[in-house]
Amino acid sequence: MPQSPEEVVPDHGADARLRRTMTLQQVLFLAISGQIGSGWLFATLYAAGAAGPAAIISWLLGGALIVVMALAWMEIGAALPRSGAIVRYPYLTHGGLTGWLMGFSYWIANVSLPAIEAIAVITYMGSAFPSLDMMTTKDGVAVLAWPGGILAGLALMVFFYLINAFGVRLLSETNRWVTWWKILVPVTTFVLLLFVFNSDNYTDYGFFSQGGGSVFSAVATAGIAFTMTSFRGVLDFSGEVSNPKRTIPLGTIGCILIPLAIYMALQVAFIGAINWGDAGIKAGDWGALNGSNWGEGPLKHALEASSMAALGAFATVLLMDAIISPGAAGYVFLGATARVGFGLSIHGYFPRVFQKTNKHGIPWVSMVFSFLVGCLFFAPAPSWSRLAGFISAAIVLSTLMGAVCLPVLRKYAPALPRPFTLRAPGFWCPAGFLASAAIVYWSGYTTLVNLTVLIFAALAVYGAHYLPYRGWITHRTGVTLSAVYLAAWIYVSDKGGWFLATGDSPAPGSWPFPVYCTVSSVLVAAYCAGLWLLSGEQGRLHTSRGFWLVFLLLATLPLSYVGEFGPQEYMSFPVGTLLEMGVSLIAYYWGVASGFATDELPETVAQEVARVAEEKAAEKPLAAGAV
Repeated sequence: MPQSPEEVVPDHGADARLRRTMTLQQVLFLAISGQIGSGWLFATLYAAGAAGPAAIISWLLGGALIVVMALAWMEIGAALPRSGAIVRYPYLTHGGLTGWLMGFSYWIANVSLPAIEAIAVITYMGSAFPSLDMMTTKDGVAVLAWPGGILAGLALMVFFYLINAFGVRLLSETNRWVTWWKILVPVTTFVLLLFVFNSDNYTDYGFFSQGGGSVFSAVATAGIAFTMTSFRGVLDFSGEVSNPKRTIPLGTIGCILIPLAIYMALQVAFIGAINWGDAGIKAGDWGALNGSNWGEGPLKHALEASSMAALGAFATVLLMDAIISPGAAGYVFLGATARVGFGLSIHGYFPRVFQKTNKHGIPWVSMVFSFLVGCLFFAPAPSWSRLAGFISAAIVLSTLMGAVCLPVLRKYAPALPRPFTLRAPGFWCPAGFLASAAIVYWSGYTTLVNLTVLIFAALAVYGAHYLPYRGWITHRTGVTLSAVYLAAWIYVSDKGGWFLATGDSPAPGSWPFPVYCTVSSVLVAAYCAGLWLLSGEQGRLHTSRGFWLVFLLLATLPLSYVGEFGPQEYMSFPVGTLLEMGVSLIAYYWGVASGFATDELPETVAQEVARVAEEKAAEKPLAAGAV
């Protein structure tokens, strides 16, 4: 049976139990620590393999797109500093369905991030010490071996948990010194690689040797978006910063530009330092870099290939950093994921117990659950390269909401204090939305179909749990309809043959793509229509205001299949990208028009107005005493 109204009102007061103690430097370093994690160890190799020397342009393009994506979040984050912020704003402006789909996309990406950082540590260590038997090869990809590699990864996950369990102060203080190390080592690596720089790698094999489209696809698939989207860490911890009006905007832009400069320098130096013979591949065969001898430790191998003793010696330091950098990012990501689960619980998507905090002010139940689910990503054959593209697409998909939420908040929450106000939102908001949609599209069909299968499977949770939880549909109706839908969705996804596929071909005996695409789209549309018809007035409102997002996902999938990054490639670059931009613009304006003042929005605004007033009142006596 649905719970009583007093039981289902979101507990916005839970934010007061978190401690606002983090300074600008602390939150900036937390975000930078996420940016300079496993990505800096592998992204330069994968970017070069995808785009050749033009990977430099891919980094510039990726950095520019991420900045545009972040602009709307800077205003929203400063105005509504909330832990787990990215999963909470969509609910406030668009209701239950949008909030759940975006929240799940962001949560599933975040919960896998500590695992991928642990995988990166073990991968580097396994290449340096093969006798430990921590790595093996499956389908031409380096994966963690059982038992040595997987057990070592699980041990790292336990370490990440312990760092977080003792409070945000320990987390931020521990991370401060680690982040200085994580900045110093990449910069030093860049300088040392210049001693073996070979300009022929830029001139002899063609700057755009992999094609113009590869410059764009590398942003999504080579780890560039994976590394640069960690600006969201500022927002995930925003409920615990001491001065949000200054900390959030400065922290957001700073944690993008500083790592971008480091990555750009590394990419320039790494391309020039490639020793084709040592890598074991033909000179100029950029696409073979990923599977080369350098695949498990590219920067370390680049230094060791030199005849200079000093460079080889620094490779040992680099090996130490292969433990420290991903390890530090891993415990930051676990802490951020706990805040995401906390935010989802506020609006009823996760049980209320996820809001429980320990004596250190940490949402410990959410963190324990995130830790346990994250450990599942070590089965059956964990690999950095296989996870990076999926995580990037899921994160970027959820971050497109900032551009849609901002104009809705401007309209329905004019009294909200705005320490930072974005100028020309009529231009920057759709631009940010298109930037996010483009990166998601460039992820490629195989990544998108896996992400879509998971998101639309999670749609059943909305009908079976959330709508009955809020009393907007009977429990029996919601569970029955959702169970039928989920069973049908699993069957259709299996017959489609693309779920968990890693190549450009479906499983043998699968449906032709037109059949799979049509049946899956009709199934999702029928389920959404059923929820709308069988729900009460509020259920219909919250469900219908998320249809624009369902449209975007369903329309993107066939475009991706026939586009320049799909298995068929009926359209050459940039035709498919331009068509996707057209679809995205329709979705953007539909999404803005779908925004409304949810019941919780006035209360949230009132709490923020009161909090700002209290801070100003507390500042006045201090100022008077100073005089």
